Amino acid sequence: MRLQTAKREGRLALMCRHYQIYLLLLPTLTYFLLFKYAPMYGLQMAFRNYNTGLGIWNSAWVGLKYFERVLARPYFYQVLSNTLTISLTSLIVGFPLPVLFALMLNEMRGGFWKKTVQTVTYAPHFISTVVVAAMVTIFTSPTYGIINKFIELFGGTAVNFMMRPSCFVPIYVISGVWQNMGWNAIIYVAALAAVDPALHESAMIDGASRLQRVININIPCILPTIIVMLILQTGSLLNVGFEKVFLLSNDAVLERSEVISTYTYRIGITGAQFSQSTAIGLFNSVVQFIMLVLVNTLSRRLSETSLW
Repeated sequence: MRLQTAKREGRLALMCRHYQIYLLLLPTLTYFLLFKYAPMYGLQMAFRNYNTGLGIWNSAWVGLKYFERVLARPYFYQVLSNTLTISLTSLIVGFPLPVLFALMLNEMRGGFWKKTVQTVTYAPHFISTVVVAAMVTIFTSPTYGIINKFIELFGGTAVNFMMRPSCFVPIYVISGVWQNMGWNAIIYVAALAAVDPALHESAMIDGASRLQRVININIPCILPTIIVMLILQTGSLLNVGFEKVFLLSNDAVLERSEVISTYTYRIGITGAQFSQSTAIGLFNSVVQFIMLVLVNTLSRRLSETSLW
């Protein structure tokens, strides 16, 4: 007991001595408390018949009524299917490309050209989602879009891509890859910079080609980073961003573009069904948490690399 008390007093003295370091944590802790934990108070709306006049605490408790109502709607499964389709396509197409790009960028020897390529590919990440959606709309326009101009140049007919349901997912994924590939590659470039040069020197002495060194040295060295990033992206598989989907979708493509985030918006904000929209959001969060735990457990057993 005395030993534990002494340890606590020692930790407290250490914190007081280096209080400046702990003060640096204050803005981050404040952010998480205000914007991540405080809103969790409203999760009980999913279990209550929420009335704005009565408030959350005074609204009637209904248990799992709204969860049952959501799962009983056939349209919800279409929304869930759309969300998984967009997420899986984005993961399959968008996840390997930053890795390949980082490997190719690492092999560039010219400092000027390497920095130029990095700047050009990183820049789209800083473009607003609203601007990206407007650019996509302009580029795919059937009247003055550059894509249709090329189609007409080779004798084809202009296509209204934004009004075709089958084109929504490719447009969303391709524009996302263009915007985020360079930025997502930064962490892999940093991991490649930490590879021991002695490994490459030994491989070159043994006569290994550049491709062989990439496959047998670079990729194994950054594999733990790749696995961790894959776990994080898989855990947020149902978390398709609201802004871009909302800006690119229209009534003609709603059957393919409606995802959980936009569905929650239409029910909660437009339809004023706050309890039901909260139930959908909570269901989405629980499923994502379960997926994250499962993928992390599987990764730990197969590769001994995991988040915890």
